[in-house]
Amino acid sequence: MSTYRDFTLTHRGSARGTVLRTIGTRERRSHLTAPRVPTVGIDIGGTKVMAGVVDADGVILEKIRTETPDKSKSPKVVEDTIVELVLDLSDRHDVHAVGIGAAGWVDADRSRVLFAPHLAWRDEPLRDALQSRLAVPVMVDNDANTAAWAEWRFGAGRGEDHLVMITLGTGIGGAILEGGQVKRGRFGVAGEFGHMQVVPGGHRCPCGNRGCWEQYSSGNALVREARELAAADSPVAHDIIARVGGNVSEITGPLITELAREGDAMCIELLEDIGQWLGVGIANLAAALDPSCFVIGGGVSAADDLLIGPARDAFRRHLTGRGYRPEARIAKAELGPEAGMVGAADLARLVARRFRRATRRRVERYERYAQWGLFDSPATAERKAADLKTAELKAAGLKAAEAEAADTKPADLGDGDTQ
Repeated sequence: MSTYRDFTLTHRGSARGTVLRTIGTRERRSHLTAPRVPTVGIDIGGTKVMAGVVDADGVILEKIRTETPDKSKSPKVVEDTIVELVLDLSDRHDVHAVGIGAAGWVDADRSRVLFAPHLAWRDEPLRDALQSRLAVPVMVDNDANTAAWAEWRFGAGRGEDHLVMITLGTGIGGAILEGGQVKRGRFGVAGEFGHMQVVPGGHRCPCGNRGCWEQYSSGNALVREARELAAADSPVAHDIIARVGGNVSEITGPLITELAREGDAMCIELLEDIGQWLGVGIANLAAALDPSCFVIGGGVSAADDLLIGPARDAFRRHLTGRGYRPEARIAKAELGPEAGMVGAADLARLVARRFRRATRRRVERYERYAQWGLFDSPATAERKAADLKTAELKAAGLKAAEAEAADTKPADLGDGDTQ
């Protein structure tokens, strides 16, 4: 089996990446007819790069991961990491396209990373740079968009026509799907729900503003509250202080969730607080977007009902028109940390479909040009032109003979006519 590693070595310098535009309104119908071929999905976060080969049913055939290069390094270092992962997977799989889910802002054409907080990408033409090196079609999108697409296709959002995804991690990300289409906005940066202001003059956010939603309902908010209580030597923080040996900086979100499951009162209360703020934000989004389903993903969602239960309660208390309108379903994401990777691979499959069509059209055009003699030597072209002229004269002569025969043919006799 030939691999794309072989292809790039053989065609290095001659392969030209095809610039493909966004699928846009074609997504809903075309995902059903996309080629059932394996594609690679890549999820790039602040600490890891995860790559996997995914089939048309969303099944991960193989997965590998590595650490994300330090953000002070050049964009090419990250591109090198992506290329190495794809080539490694292509040694064992017949890969037809690559999808990238990046933790950052991606433009509406899904070609450039406008800004990535954890990487040195600033208006980076990532799609074209990777296509020129991999010689396969590449799709780039925001990681929350790819995760939402995966949940809609294969997970908790199946069958929903209006879905909002909320990813709770270090901060809050989000995505909107309506009618089977990802709503990216005019400039590609829709879904940044974490930076809605919910507390005027509240906690300072790294984005520069105060009171952003993610300062009250995210992994960072959870850890901040626990560390503040531990640093103050609060009696309610005794268990967590003992667990980290007094080293407050070792308090993490997963540790808080673990202790909450073991019954630690402070950790349970902290998750309830985070969940209540989550419910307030969801109620605001319901007022603006009116979806049928909210899917909650990201690392913090691992707390399950310790988080989502309080979120549902707060959502019902704060929902506009409560008691007089249908309530959106709130569900935990089903695909876990692989959602972004699976969604990126599936969206890339749509690009592979467009790429195949474009390739077929180019082949057909080449064949027509070859038939017309545009690629022939002067002598061959002259001979083909003479043959074509002879054929045209012959056809003209046949038409003239048929016309002459028609003129000399006796007219048909009608009923009762005599000759």
